[in-house]
Amino acid sequence: MARSRLSQADYTALAEFRYLIRCFLEFSEDEAKQHGLTPRHHQALLVVKGYKGGRPITVGDLAERLRLRHNTAVELANRLAEGGLVERVQDDSDQRRVLLRLTAAAERHLAELSGAHLDELSRIKPLLEQVLHRYS
Repeated sequence: MARSRLSQADYTALAEFRYLIRCFLEFSEDEAKQHGLTPRHHQALLVVKGYKGGRPITVGDLAERLRLRHNTAVELANRLAEGGLVERVQDDSDQRRVLLRLTAAAERHLAELSGAHLDELSRIKPLLEQVLHRYS
């Protein structure tokens, strides 16, 4: 439920929070491009690697996590496979299901990108905490 009375400090905090998120996203996009990946490819690789603690992921799961329509996620998975970044494997427990798995090349890209992202988060953490502390 929206607050009935917002202060100038509320607006300032929200604006600062959105600014910090945008800066992080811009950093992320630039890093992905330096690795020859599109930002969406990077996001997809991270979803595949990080899904529920490393559990296998389907294209449907990928669509949900990236907030895409299923057919868009299928196209994305196709491009990742064509680029040598993911492999499609049959689910041993259900042969109808196809799972996505990162290739060694994708694992290398993702490890480097994730290290850089964690460094950037460490850098902006105090600023984010300052904004978020106001609402805890």
